[in-house]
Amino acid sequence: MKLKLTIAVFLAFVLGVSLQFESQAQSFQKDDWVIQAGLGLGNTFSYGGSWGLPLGAGVEYGIAKLEKGAIGIGGDLGFVSLSGLNVLFVGAKASYHFNELFELTDDRWDIYGGLGLYFRQFNFEGMGSMYSFNSGLYPAVHVGARYYFTENVGMYGELGNNWGWLNVGVAFKLK
Repeated sequence: MKLKLTIAVFLAFVLGVSLQFESQAQSFQKDDWVIQAGLGLGNTFSYGGSWGLPLGAGVEYGIAKLEKGAIGIGGDLGFVSLSGLNVLFVGAKASYHFNELFELTDDRWDIYGGLGLYFRQFNFEGMGSMYSFNSGLYPAVHVGARYYFTENVGMYGELGNNWGWLNVGVAFKLK
């Protein structure tokens, strides 16, 4: 119930902000920096729903402008904890931004997908000791979208297997 309330408050805040600003944003391009932070719905190491709520942040930099789209590289950091089990996610990823491929004319949208490589560290604190187990590298895929309310402020949603199955949050574009 608390999760639903948190999501509803977040979405109401984002909607309120969006109604106050007119966007002058451009879709993702070479030399753009995007910093984003959010919540994950579901964690990528368990299919059960009783784990903690993943938190994460990431950064992306536009390295190339293509005839139809742009390429960005970046990284993510995620964390989830419950009853002494702490899981840290650190990864690098590359994304293809394909607004032009689908001839999207509304530059407030940034549609992308890509691949990544993540390291996942499990730690358990219990009975006076800390244990690390099942940690290691794993490949990741993602598809997502950002919607900018202003030239620099927006929200994002991303499906994938990085630190949460569905990640939602705020995005800040820097030039």
